[in-house]
Amino acid sequence: MKLHKYILALVIGVSASSCNDFLDLKPISEETTANAYNKLSQIEAALTGTYESFQSDAYVWNNVQFQDVRSDNHYAGGDNPFFYEVDYLDISATNEKVYQSWSNIYNAVLKANIVLERIHDVTDPLLTEERKNEIIGEALFLRAFHYYNLVNLYGGVPLVLQVTNSTDASKVNIPRSTATEVFAQVITDLEESSQLLPDTYGSDANVNKARATAGAAWALLAKAYAQKPNPDYAKVLECIEELDKSAANYRLIDYTHLFDGAHFNNDESILEAQWIAGSDGNWGPQMLLPPSISGDDWRKFVTPSQDLIAAFDSEGDDIRKNASVLMENVSWIDEYYGIDQPSDDNPLPNNVAFAYKWKNASGWSSADRQYFLRYGDIVLLKAEALNETGQLGLAADEVDRIRTRVNLPKLTPEQKSSKEVLKMRILKERRLELAQEAQRWDDLVRYDVVVQTMNDLVEIDLRNNTPIDYNMTESKILLPIPQQELDRNPELVQNP
Repeated sequence: MKLHKYILALVIGVSASSCNDFLDLKPISEETTANAYNKLSQIEAALTGTYESFQSDAYVWNNVQFQDVRSDNHYAGGDNPFFYEVDYLDISATNEKVYQSWSNIYNAVLKANIVLERIHDVTDPLLTEERKNEIIGEALFLRAFHYYNLVNLYGGVPLVLQVTNSTDASKVNIPRSTATEVFAQVITDLEESSQLLPDTYGSDANVNKARATAGAAWALLAKAYAQKPNPDYAKVLECIEELDKSAANYRLIDYTHLFDGAHFNNDESILEAQWIAGSDGNWGPQMLLPPSISGDDWRKFVTPSQDLIAAFDSEGDDIRKNASVLMENVSWIDEYYGIDQPSDDNPLPNNVAFAYKWKNASGWSSADRQYFLRYGDIVLLKAEALNETGQLGLAADEVDRIRTRVNLPKLTPEQKSSKEVLKMRILKERRLELAQEAQRWDDLVRYDVVVQTMNDLVEIDLRNNTPIDYNMTESKILLPIPQQELDRNPELVQNP
């Protein structure tokens, strides 16, 4: 897919091509990396190039594949064999999406490192000390964001914290750090960025939701403290307390407004992609939406699972279900929803579920956004942290905030009767709240139920009327290190 420009309202927009090599030093703006960045316009352009990584396949598409399709939320759909590997938990080191995410995200790390290094070369008097600190904070946040995703996908990965312009194998062939070390770096970067970044850049939400803010740093820091190998839930609560103090005034809004395509950069959004319909639009919705919306009739990708729909139905959760899933008759055969061939009497026999949090295809160039961080996620994370620290009543109150806004009753005494019971309720609430938002696999791993969940999952392949055997094991929790990287870097060791 072609890379579209990522438009930021207050940052100078300079086109930047994505490069796939781990240590590729191609320009990230119209300036070359060989030149010193001595003008404010040059470093702002470099920063814009850093944000543009949010439009790479890793964050438009593969994140949903590796979080929702890999889990119990969605099927692969479509016809891509690499996606079927993800769906059936049989992912090879040569899977092109495994390599694509690795290379896209490391390319984003490189861009952030260039900004962090070259900001100190700028002698332009137009660069104030305040703006310099903001730029450093933004770059630190972005590097942390990318490493947070890398460590969750692959486990311990090489920590590249400086721009590398050497061809010396001893300098470019970097061994893997441990997951604990990577999370420590993520936390270090976020703690520093939280002190450098403002709550807002003014009154324009189109800017405040497009760029890293102190609120974004506190939100991601809370997630990192929860997701790391030895979670620190007291720190999670401290970070969320700081987030709630933000002058950005994050709050829950009407759930249907989150995904209707008419309330971008809303009060619940902490950080979201800034797609512009037209030449710089989001191509993802065309891949998911049904014929009545997309205008084409080929089999679509990332279809909601029968198990996810049953989870919505078991709660009577019509509001979130209708915001997340759309059923439509189609002419193609689907192994989970129908295998009948169309006939003259019944030209559209199969009623198939479609992912619906993106709602506008717009001919491969939609304005529909992705939330990278939103407050609803953080409210449920707060509930999780309160529960883990023994504050069950307060934890239930946070869950009820999420439930009552979609017209569901508050938790019953039985549903919050113990720490373990409430923990599982929170996990289910996260599933219903965040489906198709690239959160589910990380949640299952953090709750230590991913193996059990996938092995207990009953999904029937209608072609032979037998259940799918996912054969989930601990060794499948992480993605394999891409074979291309193992071949290039002998210091790397494959995951189990």
